[in-house]
Amino acid sequence: MLHRPSTDLIETMALLKDFATARRVGRDMLRARHNRRLIATRREGHPMPAPGSVSIAVYFADTKVNLYQMRQWYAPLAELSKRYPVSIIARSPSSVLALWDEAPVPTVYLRRVSELEQFVSEQSLKIVFYVNQNAKNFQMFRYGRMWHVFINHGESDKMYMTTNQFKAYDFSFVAGDAALDRLSHKLWNFDLETRAIAIGRPQADHFAGELPYTPDDRTVVLYAPTWEGDREAAAYGSIASHGVALAKAVLSSDKHRLIYRPHPRSGVVDDEYKRANIAIIAAIAEANETDPSVQHIYDDGKELGWQLVAADVAITDVSAMVYDRLAAGKPLIVTRPASALVDIDEAGYLGSCEWLRAEQAGDILSIVSRVQFDADAQERLGFWAERHFGDTSQGSATARFHDAVDSLVALWHRHAHLHIGDRHGSQGDPFEDDDDESPASE
Repeated sequence: MLHRPSTDLIETMALLKDFATARRVGRDMLRARHNRRLIATRREGHPMPAPGSVSIAVYFADTKVNLYQMRQWYAPLAELSKRYPVSIIARSPSSVLALWDEAPVPTVYLRRVSELEQFVSEQSLKIVFYVNQNAKNFQMFRYGRMWHVFINHGESDKMYMTTNQFKAYDFSFVAGDAALDRLSHKLWNFDLETRAIAIGRPQADHFAGELPYTPDDRTVVLYAPTWEGDREAAAYGSIASHGVALAKAVLSSDKHRLIYRPHPRSGVVDDEYKRANIAIIAAIAEANETDPSVQHIYDDGKELGWQLVAADVAITDVSAMVYDRLAAGKPLIVTRPASALVDIDEAGYLGSCEWLRAEQAGDILSIVSRVQFDADAQERLGFWAERHFGDTSQGSATARFHDAVDSLVALWHRHAHLHIGDRHGSQGDPFEDDDDESPASE
């Protein structure tokens, strides 16, 4: 017999939910106010660029939690800034404070739409890049006389890579033939030949960095899972299903070293996922305390690159990390999502990759050993690396990135010549001063 909860219990649960919501809103308001005070004290050290001095902007309306999407573009943007004046436009207080500290190109803080409008009117913007699909991107889209270009924050076979939102941009820079095929199969009436430009993976030209451990004869295993996702069809994360057993097996070996690099949003939606993440981090700390010479690594750093080339074998979820590792051309294992409802496109690399199912996680050492020395697996990696990125030789992707930018700048000049005397003009925005500090993008 089923028993309905009492009215008093329902009311109590509703009150507790309202109280938790009020606490969260109050906490967010206090944090935003604190950040704005910090900005006021630091603005002087980050003056606005001189009128007419910025040719290319990167628009980032998201909060600090999604800065990983910008960070992977730091090195390519620094290289591009040697050819064109580049600035980042930040709309969030938490983001601009971090960008002022770490970005290699100037960052301007334009919280209000009126400030954004003034910046646009003063600068001669030719290209605006976007690294995500934040809803506030539309506040920038309304300005004409510039190219709006989606550059994304990684190559993958996630459903995010074929969203109809691609059509909102003038152009999109994509990795290679696999991305072009993906878009051609998924999007209706999308002019692929003129609006999608393949540039490879410029970030791969900068994969390097100082190792946080002393290399020895241990086999280095990189486990780089993604977050749990906000819906069943996007639940690609493996920390709760695979991670604990996988990490336990590697940490128990005297012949292996674990580099654990979870997605920065791991556990933000699901408590079980959060607990599993904490358990792995704690197990790494315990193993290092027991024997400091093993030098297992919990990596929550901002730099991505050294991990991809240092690891002998990488284990990733279905995410952009698969393709960053693929660009490095070294052994790779991909976790199979535990839910059958997850959307997986197996028409490309995922159709021939080395899958790791949850029930196999405890046996990861034997799988690592096999994959590390499998000649057939290496041959498949080489084929798919070229399929996804084209020429992966050092510097090739950077050259294609610069060529694509050069071509759009030249196209801008041709259009500008035809419309001499045109001006931007003011265009109002119904969401003008939204000060939301919550994450809003993939």
